[in-house]
This record gives sequence, structure tokens and C-alpha cells, in this order.
Amino acid sequence: MVVIYLFNYIKGKITIVNGDYIVIENNSIGFQLKTANPFLFNVGEDTIVYTYLHVREEIFELYGFKTIEEKQLFLQLISVKGLGPKGALAILASGKIAEVIEAINQGNTKFLQTFPGIGVKASQQIILDLHGKLNFDQSLSNNTHPKIANICEALKSLGYKSNEIKSVIPLLEKNITSSESDLIKLALKRLNQGVY
Repeated sequence: MVVIYLFNYIKGKITIVNGDYIVIENNSIGFQLKTANPFLFNVGEDTIVYTYLHVREEIFELYGFKTIEEKQLFLQLISVKGLGPKGALAILASGKIAEVIEAINQGNTKFLQTFPGIGVKASQQIILDLHGKLNFDQSLSNNTHPKIANICEALKSLGYKSNEIKSVIPLLEKNITSSESDLIKLALKRLNQGVY
């Protein structure tokens, strides 16, 4: 499996909703995205879809997610030995994200086995690989504006804690028309002043 972070999100209009995928149009290009719950999207809707490009041999597949949290869980699931995108989508389609995270953190194999294609060994492997690792902050992940969500992720990668990041969100929202690089500089300046 090759992981490529080529697209973070696509902003556009939903033009097709199918049983397995959606199509979102951006700048006259229709991007076909496999998604766990296509019917959560509506034709004609202007929206943001968070994306992941999966490359395997000669296959290029673009996946779409309603929230960053959903995308994060998907990426964690496909990192599990023996679990591919199809199995990860089945879990996302069949369960609430918070319940899946809770089941993994509590070692609840029976809950995981309720998902299509997830047997005893697969459920045990998921818990073995992900137990205690799914602690991303939902209040940060669910932020609807992609600029702020991306900056939150960048700040987390720099080692800032959730309470520190939350403290600068109002400042970011107030200056949302600035570029992401300027917003990151603004956030870092505020954080380095120790005011949070």
C-alpha cells in the first residue's frame, strides 16, 4: 500500500450520488469519490469533501469523507494489518465514529465483529494495532472550516495541546480571510505569548 497525501479536500458541487460513490465538481472537473455513506450527500449541494488518494499497483482510488474525523479514523483503520479501504469503509458506513473509537479503546471485539467482513481475527488485529491510539480531539476535528481544521492539525503536529489550540480558534475565525500560512503565523505568535 502506498499512502499519498495529494488532495486534502475538494470544495464544489455534488453532481452525482451513487450507491458506491459521489461525484463533486470543482472548476469544471468531476471528481469521483468512493465514500462510506454516499446518500449523506445531496445532488446540487455545495460542500467540502475531505479526501484521500489510495494507490495500489496501477489502481488509483479517491476516497471522500464528510468530516476530518471520519477521514482520520479511515486512515487509522487502513493502517491495520490485513484491513484495506473496503473493510474500513464498511466500518465507517455501519457504525457511529464515537462508538467505533470507544469499542477499540475498550477492546470490544464483539462490537467490531458486527461489521461486514470483520471476523474474530480482524477484530483482534484492529484492537492490537489501534488500542489507545485513537485520541484525536473531536471538537477540533469537527471544525467545519477547512482552513481552521488544517491549521489545528498543523499545530497538533508541532506539539501544541488541545486546550492551547482551542484558545486561538476565535482569533483564526476573526481573520479567516487571511491565507493559511498567515493564519499559522498568527496562531504561533499568540501561542508563543503564552496567552491561552
